[in-house]
Amino acid sequence: MSSITCSHLSFSWPDDTELFSDLSFAVGAGRTGLVAPNGAGKSTLLKLIAGELQPTGGSVTVDGSLGYLPQTLPFATDLTVAEMLGVAPILAALAALADGDAAEAVFAAIGDDWDIEERCTAQLARLGLDVSLDRVLGTLSGGEVITLGLAAQLLRRPDVLLLDEPTNNLDSAARQRLYDELDRYSGALLLISHDRELLDHMDRIAELRDSDVQFYGGNFTAYQDAVADAQRAAVDEMRNAESQLKLQKRQMQQARERAARRAGTTARNVKDAGLPKIVAGKLKRDAQESAARADEVHSRRVDDARARLDAAERAVRDDDVIDLDLPKTEVPVGRTVLSATGLNIERDGRILFPENGIDLDIRGPERIALTGRNGAGKSTLLRMINGDIQPDAGTLTRGDGRIAYLSQRLDLLDEQRSVLENLMSWAPTLSITRRRHLLAQFLFQDNRIDLPVSVLSGGERLRATLACVLFAEPAPHLLLLDEPTNNLDLVSVAQLESALNAYRGAFIVVSHDQRFLDAIAIERRMTLPPE
Repeated sequence: MSSITCSHLSFSWPDDTELFSDLSFAVGAGRTGLVAPNGAGKSTLLKLIAGELQPTGGSVTVDGSLGYLPQTLPFATDLTVAEMLGVAPILAALAALADGDAAEAVFAAIGDDWDIEERCTAQLARLGLDVSLDRVLGTLSGGEVITLGLAAQLLRRPDVLLLDEPTNNLDSAARQRLYDELDRYSGALLLISHDRELLDHMDRIAELRDSDVQFYGGNFTAYQDAVADAQRAAVDEMRNAESQLKLQKRQMQQARERAARRAGTTARNVKDAGLPKIVAGKLKRDAQESAARADEVHSRRVDDARARLDAAERAVRDDDVIDLDLPKTEVPVGRTVLSATGLNIERDGRILFPENGIDLDIRGPERIALTGRNGAGKSTLLRMINGDIQPDAGTLTRGDGRIAYLSQRLDLLDEQRSVLENLMSWAPTLSITRRRHLLAQFLFQDNRIDLPVSVLSGGERLRATLACVLFAEPAPHLLLLDEPTNNLDLVSVAQLESALNAYRGAFIVVSHDQRFLDAIAIERRMTLPPE
């Protein structure tokens, strides 16, 4: 039975920063989706399982052969498809045999893979890749390379398969083919993804949180429902625990006040009764001991109530959302934001779009999804609209509002300046107090606003970019977003959705994430090439 077992796993970075401590879990056959916030260590955990990193404590055991597709594929552009698939030596041996070379080494190289060329062709076809085995990687798109990497793993027929964000850079059709292929996989699959549709194909969800892995049966939708139910129960428990703590504190204070009154009354009564000192002393000690016992009981109850509240608070998640009001981004209905006719451009010696080019008119606060296969020119069109590149044909007229372009690289901000300093350059008239307040709305607390952009996580970089763009002077009336959810954790995707739903201008977004497009209330869809 194929499986992954991590026993008391610990891992620290070279500077002794601890990422995991005493982490234990097991993954068996079936499809498991691994979810966690950015920075929790998902990719590092897969590297530990794959053997690319060594744990500082504990052990990892993989039962069966292992396949691993990392998030970023390092490759030389002059490699052939056959070399990327790992079948070049077998194909060379088959060719040598066909030429009459029957040496033992030739048969050893072929092994049981007599049908390797047919299997390669069939596997590539199932994933939608129509490429020859001698084609070089430099001629393929990023999405095609990712798909080719998956094909390489599946051809090896691994018992255990690790995938890190396999749908990044894939168009909708390629994603669907990947879903279908993974539905057919029969080993132990453990994958990281922010693609909610892919996660809905999983048999179970593993949540990595606070150096622990908790499993939820069912797909991602079932996981969300289970977490929501648990959160409602946790909030109710926290409120009950808060009430109980207040009650115990009040009862302890009342008991102390009663004890003080009794002590005063006893002292007066003893004095009035003229009792011997030894008797009076014993009565006083008895009263003090009784008060101390009562106080100890109430203190214990307060401690128990406080411990219950602490446990309840830990169970309540602190996945903050962005709550904004953006009146300055408002675009009146009917105002022309952009008008383009017959846009076209030559790329690599060919005209990118069909003969008549691209026509596009945007009026008012329209929300447009730009979709199409990889290589269709979606990013190129956004860059033409933004003015980064000039069209070779057609006309383009921009309205008088500001255009903001968020590329996949999120490279608008000055890497060496802090989040606060960047906002200062985008919104120079805002007071320092107002800037700090705005960054707090974008979930930058305490000294995080003083960190240079270069050290921010993917989610933080997105939030910092949004803060600067949405509160820029003047405010943007047209946003261009190119695959904004790539490499974001699910919490950050939800925060992006909140920010875009508060935005009152027009935007064009390139995305293959259907759940994301549904959440931001897309009004119009534009497909390249035009249908």
